[in-house]
Amino acid sequence: MNSRGWQEVIGAVGIFGMVIVIVTIVVWNMAATWRARAILARDYEYRTLAEKANQNQDAIERKLTDINEHLADLRTRVHSVERVLKEIE
Repeated sequence: MNSRGWQEVIGAVGIFGMVIVIVTIVVWNMAATWRARAILARDYEYRTLAEKANQNQDAIERKLTDINEHLADLRTRVHSVERVLKEIE
């Protein structure tokens, strides 16, 4: 093999190596992008879930307040009925 043949072999190996490096870098960057998108999507889902939990907590708190008001009203009514019954005895 003459010197020109070796140059062609070395050039082909160099180009092949460079192509492998470029493909590896591109794949690596694409994988990093996919991971970042997956993390953002997961964070968005967690944020949405947290907002729904807060809304549900607020609704439960309002319902508990209403129940406490009704219970207080019932207590006063029962107390007045007991007082009336004691007066009748």
